[in-house]
Amino acid sequence: MSGKPVLWLPRRVSDSTIARAHRNYDVIVTETDMPGTADEIVAMSAKADAMMPCHSEHFSADVVARLDPRLKIIANHSVGMDHCDIPALKARNIVVTNTPDVLSDATAELAMLLMLGAARRVVDGERLVRTGSWDSWSPAFMVGKQVSGSRLGIVGMGRVGRAFAAKARGFDMEIHYYNRSRLPEGLEKGAVFHETIESLLPVSDFLSLHCPATPDTVDLMNSRRFGLLPDGAVFVNSARGALVDETALLEAIGSGKLAGAGLDCFKTEPGGNPAFAEFNNIFMLPHIGSATAKTRDAMGFRALDNLDAFFAGETPRDAF
Repeated sequence: MSGKPVLWLPRRVSDSTIARAHRNYDVIVTETDMPGTADEIVAMSAKADAMMPCHSEHFSADVVARLDPRLKIIANHSVGMDHCDIPALKARNIVVTNTPDVLSDATAELAMLLMLGAARRVVDGERLVRTGSWDSWSPAFMVGKQVSGSRLGIVGMGRVGRAFAAKARGFDMEIHYYNRSRLPEGLEKGAVFHETIESLLPVSDFLSLHCPATPDTVDLMNSRRFGLLPDGAVFVNSARGALVDETALLEAIGSGKLAGAGLDCFKTEPGGNPAFAEFNNIFMLPHIGSATAKTRDAMGFRALDNLDAFFAGETPRDAF
């Protein structure tokens, strides 16, 4: 034994992260790169002092109750924490950290892609060209919804929401937002604050979600709230699938209330919702908001920064 703390990596993280981890830790890598099951997590807690899980590993109260006392810290390779029962982990004196800041731009970029793709009928257009079916043109051909100069509603003005707003300003969008509290003027940058979601929705030609999934935000977008959007609005979700009542979303798309939707997350992951595939005006991606090489390295390094601080006897920067 080297005397180094033992770190378990249940998923395949970036090569740079693994190389750095080997400098300070005895690393156990799960080569199959499949989500760690409850039994695997419990078994590894007797072998590892630390874990670097992703959002795919679930630390429910039942799992936490079975963890071996050897495990001291869970340094998540994610920003979202809804896969961790934080009170249960704190009760076991297990430190929990995440990786904020470093994925904001990548996720905001993807939200912009989803918004543009849904607005400009990317699914229809790509399919026409790819299948060789593009054989005509007219002024009425493939007419979509213009983003530039439109009103954008943002739910959640944290790091990602603000990064998305910054990019949307490049399209001269009029930005409105709902947040638990109003931003300081320096961060608001001319965006219009709404005290309620109900006030925000009627002025949102485009609506983008950037809030966490909590018990209070499950099905935040339901039939009533979709109904408050302007006719022909475009809906974007690059945050969490739990935020959306998918049946209500399908109804809004099917009725024509929404002109389109751009989705990177779903209630069921992996897999998504097969019913969405029936609609060409739903542009979908497989939860890849942070999937750039630069961001994956940054996430891994941020998690390792938290681990290094903990094992140096310091409070990790991103401890909950």
